[in-house]
Amino acid sequence: MARPLSDQDKRKQISVRGLAGVENVSDLKTNFNRHLHFTLVKDRNVATKRDYYFALANTVRDYLVGRWIRTQQHYYEKDPKRVYYLSLEFYMGRTLQNTMVNLALENACDEATYQLGLDMEELQDIEEDAGLGNGGLGRLAACFLDSMASLGLAAYGYGIRYEFGIFNQKIVNGWQVEEADDWLRYGNPWEKARPEYMRPVHFYGRVEHTEEGVKWVDTQVVLALPYDTPVPGYRNNIVNTMRLWSAKAPCDFNLKDFNVGGYIQAVLDRNLAENISRVLYPNDNFFEGKELRLKQEYFVVAATLQDIIRRFKASKFGSTEFVRLDLSTLPDKVAIQLNDTHPAMAIPELMRILVDVEKLTWEKAWDIVVRTCAYTNHTVLPEALERWPVDLFQNLLPRHLEIIYEINRRHLERISKLYPGDLDRLRRMSLVEEGGMKKINMAHLCIVGSHAVNGVARIHSDIIKSTVFKDFYEVDPQKFQNKTNGITPRRWLVMCNPGLAEVIAERIGEDYIRDLDQLQKLLEFVDDDTFIRDVAKVKQENKMKFAAHLEEQYKVKINPNSMFDVHVKRIHEYKRQLLNCLHIITLYNRIKKEPNKSWTPRTIMIGGKAAPGYHTAKMIIKLITAIGDIVNNDPVVGDHLKVIFLENYRVTLAEKVIPAADLSEQISTAGTEASGTGNMKFMLNGALTIGTMDGANVEMAEEAGEENLFIFGMRVEDVEAMDKKGYDALSYYNRIPELKQAMDQISGGAFSLAEPDLFKDLVNMLMHHDRFKVFADYEDYIQCQDKVSALYKNPKEWTKMVIHNIAASGKFSSDRTISQYAREIWGMEPSLEKIAAPDDPR
Repeated sequence: MARPLSDQDKRKQISVRGLAGVENVSDLKTNFNRHLHFTLVKDRNVATKRDYYFALANTVRDYLVGRWIRTQQHYYEKDPKRVYYLSLEFYMGRTLQNTMVNLALENACDEATYQLGLDMEELQDIEEDAGLGNGGLGRLAACFLDSMASLGLAAYGYGIRYEFGIFNQKIVNGWQVEEADDWLRYGNPWEKARPEYMRPVHFYGRVEHTEEGVKWVDTQVVLALPYDTPVPGYRNNIVNTMRLWSAKAPCDFNLKDFNVGGYIQAVLDRNLAENISRVLYPNDNFFEGKELRLKQEYFVVAATLQDIIRRFKASKFGSTEFVRLDLSTLPDKVAIQLNDTHPAMAIPELMRILVDVEKLTWEKAWDIVVRTCAYTNHTVLPEALERWPVDLFQNLLPRHLEIIYEINRRHLERISKLYPGDLDRLRRMSLVEEGGMKKINMAHLCIVGSHAVNGVARIHSDIIKSTVFKDFYEVDPQKFQNKTNGITPRRWLVMCNPGLAEVIAERIGEDYIRDLDQLQKLLEFVDDDTFIRDVAKVKQENKMKFAAHLEEQYKVKINPNSMFDVHVKRIHEYKRQLLNCLHIITLYNRIKKEPNKSWTPRTIMIGGKAAPGYHTAKMIIKLITAIGDIVNNDPVVGDHLKVIFLENYRVTLAEKVIPAADLSEQISTAGTEASGTGNMKFMLNGALTIGTMDGANVEMAEEAGEENLFIFGMRVEDVEAMDKKGYDALSYYNRIPELKQAMDQISGGAFSLAEPDLFKDLVNMLMHHDRFKVFADYEDYIQCQDKVSALYKNPKEWTKMVIHNIAASGKFSSDRTISQYAREIWGMEPSLEKIAAPDDPR
């Protein structure tokens, strides 16, 4: 039960959490009871905790509705340029608390639920995560939506309403087991179906070239049903829309076909069409060329573009009559951002609409497409780049294949004029990869069809210009930009770490929540003993709370005075969880050797999901849990070292663990992690980083000073040099005794007594074909970890370094990122202006 706050506590909390005015609280209670009665049809005698959650969610949602409608009217009246963020993933997490923060309702809701005899935290824990993403790319889209609304941009997130999001991870006997994420089972109070905007999407069929133009005929139709979710800005009365499409079979599906077995079967076969929006593909940084995935990609694009053009043409708010019939002004009113190549089909689909339907010339249409579209690249890993087999395209989207061929013909014509006779360059730059199986290179399509191409951290943007897209950069250098990723400080500080947000607000005011660069003012307090003590106290409270959570949920007891060393992200070879494992084993061996030495106690927490088909990643999880079983049950080690695998890592678990972390592990091989965003969340929440010079770590070190991070390992140049000369894992194994010992323990079955060669595949990979050079960074990593342990023994110096990091984290707000996209790519101007609230006179 939430305790009533003392007056002093209330004064402290007033700023960040909003005022708990008497009228507010009384209205909330009235509305809560109204929803319990009229929406949920329950009274207090039979209502469950879930009913109370839904009553509260609906009550809070009511505060969004007026602002949502008013915002859309405001856009209609002002007719601003609109930006459409197209993504196959939106990793939103929970909505209730974020909405309360952005609407300044948190204190009022706390007080109202308390007066109703309910516990706010307990109700919040009932909400399911909207897990419509895999990791960084999907969570970035969610942070961007928050920032676009907070900056007053007329923005729309468009994606798929997956019935099943990222799987729930269970650990059974140390192995990952997947469970379907039935997140909609109890309904979703935040979405509103919009059947009036349902759109047809076509597949298969054939192309007819006629006098009147090209026709795509005999197609199969699937309907796209939109569901809208409100996206509130931070205390500016703006509420934007995330529109997610769900697949519906048309009423006559399979019934117009005389060849179908019968009526019952035809109705059952409706499932085939509706499978398009059934499930999120659970791969991160890996391309799986399945037909259903290509269907998903085209489905979201085709439905969204119809919506964009309808809105562009509409004459008045909510109207379907057309006023703007001249599509040549589309780029002045519409920006489309492609979140990786997954929505790349927007380029040929917009061409199809402009040329086949709107009857524009190819040249005019192409000019519009390029000026409208922009592409964000998220990875340089070759296995992640989308290359679709031509025969799949030919069957599923025959007209689009023709259009891509024509785009390619004109593109290669331009290149051969610039580089006469350079056939190898034409081959490298073609959108069509010849070879055993002809494939469409979707990244090449995106570059050619966009006016801007960006990487997601400075080092990543430099790498794409000098390697994967070098040929394209030489031809069109003006297209290439950098937009370093960011995170929303609303969810990732104010909401998940209210204690720290408050301690900061007491020193510098609360404007930093909108303008995170103001955190620099904290440098004035870096030697202030009271501030140092306050920051350390908040961290300790967060650690106690997380320790209690682990004990309650997983029955594991940990020492809250130990260093919380946290490594959470998708399990992947390039992220090098194996390097962390080698450090754990090394530390274990050292403690066993000298148990009476004054070791810095550590609790090492590793969490993350492995793609279900990724055997190596699943073995890595098994290795982590196996090491934990040995280490945690060794009486000699005791409290000095604990290893915890955090099961089912997701947005909601991140919100709990990140504020409690002391050390953030960002240890990918230099040149492989495009940016990372977890790194930024840890920095903002008062953890120190141990990391390589990769992704945004480079810019974090630049902002905070390299002396305030624990940087180790090869730089990109060193990795490139090693690739030239060849990486010889064995030489490290033979030269470094502690590495040899650790590897021999893994291969000898020290962590798998019942099955000594359980980890032989991992050992073989590390010794003979490790693309990510774990051994090459081992020595430097261990030495760097020794420095971490030494500093942790000096709490005051540790906390000063923490303050330097927090003060330098302003650059990594997604507000800064989005302001740069708006000005430098979309041609829009962000604004911190408030619009009138619904209850204000207009």
